[in-house]
Amino acid sequence: MVALAMPESVRLPGADGRAYDYTPTGKFLYAEGGPPPQKRLPYAAVHVVIVCGAQTDHLAPGAARDLRDIEAAYEEQCEFVEAQGGQVVLMASRELARIARGPEDYERVYHHVLTQLQAPALIHWLGEVFDPALAGYWGHRDLEGAMSVCLGIITANAEKVEGLKLSLLDQKREIDMRSKLPQRVRMFTGDDFDYPTTIGGDGERFSDALLGAFDMIAPAASAALLALDAGDTKAFHSILEPTRPLSRHVFGAPTFFYKTGVVFMAYLNGHQDHFRMVGGLESGRSATHLATLFVLADKAGLLLDAELAVDRMRPVMALAGVS
Repeated sequence: MVALAMPESVRLPGADGRAYDYTPTGKFLYAEGGPPPQKRLPYAAVHVVIVCGAQTDHLAPGAARDLRDIEAAYEEQCEFVEAQGGQVVLMASRELARIARGPEDYERVYHHVLTQLQAPALIHWLGEVFDPALAGYWGHRDLEGAMSVCLGIITANAEKVEGLKLSLLDQKREIDMRSKLPQRVRMFTGDDFDYPTTIGGDGERFSDALLGAFDMIAPAASAALLALDAGDTKAFHSILEPTRPLSRHVFGAPTFFYKTGVVFMAYLNGHQDHFRMVGGLESGRSATHLATLFVLADKAGLLLDAELAVDRMRPVMALAGVS
């Protein structure tokens, strides 16, 4: 634990509309350093040099005329990723969701793209909670049907699938789907609500950690994974449990704006010198939401320098009329 000088208070907006003064604890709970892990290493840190998403987002919305356009777009990005020495993550395609007539179109596109790859890829199923334009992905509106199609594609192309990244924020479905994957195919949790359970496993299978929440809670995640690596499941859960309220808040509805919280956390901790995002996405969350994020991050011991965080909170709150 790193204890810094007690920071000054900052005025924050409350959920009831009234402002209040908050003084952070000034305690960052996770010092840098520590022994290297020996067993269950964080996948992305050691398995590959680069893990990079490939999709069809360079196409203008509505530009794809047929499935061949979708396949060509995927091929272009996949070829570039592999040319740089990276491992492909096949991201969900808005254009495919727009023109696909049913499950058979997804089966065709994914089979075609996967068979062109030099090395096995990860498939990312991004749910509509993250992107409403992906509603009905895999050719089904209901998740049971969609899961069946996705599992079928993975099974039919198992030699070219390293794993599945599931981002549905549905712990029970992830655990169920994990049990049905081919034995060699790994599940990568995208459950930013209940990641301690999915990563900890059920005694038979576990989910690897590859999720957005770890961007915000990296120091705690590192300490927790070291504990899990050492076989101390109690410490693993005790470290991660205080981070869940922060992650649930940041990934709360409308989940599409979770990146606003991730970037704001990076700004508070000095990892970037501004709070600006492409397309003005920094305005996607309210001042009250950002204030709650600040408080939850402090309670989780994740503010690297509380004085800096206070200094950065003040102008953001002042801009919102709270000072």
